[in-house]
Amino acid sequence: MTTILLDPTAARASPARQRVAGHRSLEGLTVGLLDIRKRQGDVVLDHLERLLGERGIRTGRYAKPTFTKPAPGAVIDRIATECDAVVEGLAD
Repeated sequence: MTTILLDPTAARASPARQRVAGHRSLEGLTVGLLDIRKRQGDVVLDHLERLLGERGIRTGRYAKPTFTKPAPGAVIDRIATECDAVVEGLAD
């Protein structure tokens, strides 16, 4: 079965992507926290980072230069190589 995920960028057609299996636990994993630079997003991610840290879960912080454009390839590559899961901080 193929799951189609919607891409929130301005692309006219979203590519079909396979959904990856989720993790049963975050224990032993590194969770990437991506700030897309929306107002107050960093506040949410700061709080989440503290909560994860209290549970012994490693985090990595990443940020887009601006919320108006997709994340640069270098940021995406770093997250993909350094993290097992990612949370994208959206806020307004």
